[in-house]
Amino acid sequence: MKKKQPTLSTSEREQAFDALNEELNPRPFGRLGKLWTGLLAVIFLAGLFFYIKQIREGLGITAMRDFSIWGIYISNFVFFVAVSLVGSLISAILKLSNVAWRTPLTRLAEMIAVSAIILAALTIIVDMGRPDRFLNVIIHARIQSPITWDVIVITTYLMISILLLYLPLLPDLALLRDRMKNIPKWQHKLYTWLAINWHDTPEQKAIMKKSVRVLAIVIVPIALGIHTVTSWLFATTFRPGWDSTNFGPYFVSGAFMVGAAGVIGTMWVFRKYYRFEKYFTDDLFDKMGKLLVLLSFIYLYFNINEYLIPAYKMKGHEADHINALFTGDFAPLFWSVQIGGMIIPIIVLLFKKGRKPLPMMFMSALVILGAWFKRFLIVVPTLEHPFIPFNRVPEAWKHYFPTFAEWTITAGTLAGALLIITLLVRLFPVIPIVETAEDLHLIDAENEEKE
Repeated sequence: MKKKQPTLSTSEREQAFDALNEELNPRPFGRLGKLWTGLLAVIFLAGLFFYIKQIREGLGITAMRDFSIWGIYISNFVFFVAVSLVGSLISAILKLSNVAWRTPLTRLAEMIAVSAIILAALTIIVDMGRPDRFLNVIIHARIQSPITWDVIVITTYLMISILLLYLPLLPDLALLRDRMKNIPKWQHKLYTWLAINWHDTPEQKAIMKKSVRVLAIVIVPIALGIHTVTSWLFATTFRPGWDSTNFGPYFVSGAFMVGAAGVIGTMWVFRKYYRFEKYFTDDLFDKMGKLLVLLSFIYLYFNINEYLIPAYKMKGHEADHINALFTGDFAPLFWSVQIGGMIIPIIVLLFKKGRKPLPMMFMSALVILGAWFKRFLIVVPTLEHPFIPFNRVPEAWKHYFPTFAEWTITAGTLAGALLIITLLVRLFPVIPIVETAEDLHLIDAENEEKE
């Protein structure tokens, strides 16, 4: 039940709206912001340098060989796809559930989703020895191929995510166009062009709200599909550890968990450095903490399903794979991921003090870090335990560990995603201005949408 808002006069509402607009307007980078952007740009350029080197010299500069045909790039791709699902979680599922406290999070979640899915697509191209051959996936597409399915769902999800970011942004773009002063001419032209003649008329608002609702409904099955299809890239391959009917929900639940953690971590950054305490409140962190605990329990359930049955049967090559994870070479990383990336966050976030902003930030960092290495564990151990034994191959081929070039390119893609978010935040309000004003009843009733 909403608290009854105090009645304000017209002039008081106008003053409050002006103050809100001034507070939430995008801000130019300060010294720290410039250092952060410069650091991301340097890491991205370093990754680009090694990628150009990889194109020139081939995938021989990586540690991938005939047996370990996938490595850190595919792990990174799956991670980006997972993070991108946060857009559907916050903007669609919470919106359709009519969760009122989602307002400060929607645009932030969509910015994260768009940047993550863009870099997911680019990471697939990075993994290809000949990027020009990506066209073959389109020109010679075969509907029987899970790779074709993945291209279709990723492209569709990217388009819908961009629309879900852009359409609700229209009222704020018009506001920036009309009210934001002392900005460069190119920035004003950008707002004017992107606002596409938006004048906040009832007809425009009705069309926009209806369109957003349709997109929010459509993106839910697409979001479930994108990570399910990504899991099928593994599950349709006859290899130990991947031959699993559990992979679809296992991937989807893990994706929602890491996406929620990504939003929490970003919330903390804006609360700390943008002074958005009144928007990213302790209560909002508490609610997101409860959501993260719920998603973590669901993921824990699918983890138990994923490993318990093969460990119970311990047959053939599956036993070799399980032994490598539980007690072998990958055991330290495996148990660190399970305990540090899932069990500890669950325990901490079950307590109210653990759902305060600072501990939430640390727990979300653990979840994100654990999620990335979890994708590494999904890819690499399986490839090191093939059904066909290693025979007469160099010892180095029997094991995979990324080269410096692979680590640098991967760091470049991660920096690229953060750079996109940073630039979006620099240009556009991270918290919806008009929607927040409507929630606070600072806009005249006749200008508000009638449900």
